[in-house]
Parts: sequence; structure tokens; C-alpha cells
Amino acid sequence: MPAQLSEDRNIPLPLIIELYRANDWSAADKPEALYQGLMHSHSLVTAWEGETLLGLGNAISDGHLVVYYPHLLVHPDYQGTGIGQMIMQRMAEKYRHFHMQMLTADKEAVRFYEKCGFVKAGATQPMWIYKGNEHD
Repeated sequence: MPAQLSEDRNIPLPLIIELYRANDWSAADKPEALYQGLMHSHSLVTAWEGETLLGLGNAISDGHLVVYYPHLLVHPDYQGTGIGQMIMQRMAEKYRHFHMQMLTADKEAVRFYEKCGFVKAGATQPMWIYKGNEHD
């Protein structure tokens, strides 16, 4: 059975935390902030197989011109099955008329996002103040 996408935000917090921990993302250590951030995103797309949360992606946006994709996670047991691509296709369709779609990628995620149509942003340099350590 292929994954089913949903934009319903009625997602139990333990399922979200389980997905983030499975991917070793430090946001799992701040469950309430993570939950509020996801629930208040401009868009939130999840992938399901029955009651199992397979992946999610979110977007923050001004609603007209710029969209930023901060999180895209697929449970490690399901990576490489097209779920991440399905989520990104849903987001790309939703924001297809926007002037700028952007994200930050590292390691093997760079190749994935290139397959989704993203390119290096000219001579720009990503910068941040970050409280995690998984991107060293």
C-alpha cells in the first residue's frame, strides 16, 4: 500500500517525537516547541501508512512571495521509497507561483533536493545561530 499524504494537523505528539528521534534530530529534545512550530507552520504535509507516521514536511511563508522549507523527515526504515519526493511535490505544487522557494540542506540531503529541482543559491552563504549539533 503506498503512503497516503495528509494536511490534517491532528497528529499525536508522540508520533512526531518518534519520527524526529529516529532521524536523530535535536528538535525532539524540545517537544512542545517542536509541536507548536509544526502546528503553526504555513503548511504541514504528513505521509502515513495506516496509523504509522512515515514522514513529514513543513513550510513557513509570507503567503505570497517567499516560502522556506525547514523540515523534511522520512523514517529511516522508509527512506528511498519516494515518500520524501511525494511530500516535496505536494509542497512545490502548493507554492509553484512563489518568487522564491528556499531551504538549507547538508550531507546526502543535497543530492535529494537537487533531484527535486533545487540549485545552489548563487554565491550566498547559509548562516545561522543553531542550538543543535547534528549538522557539524
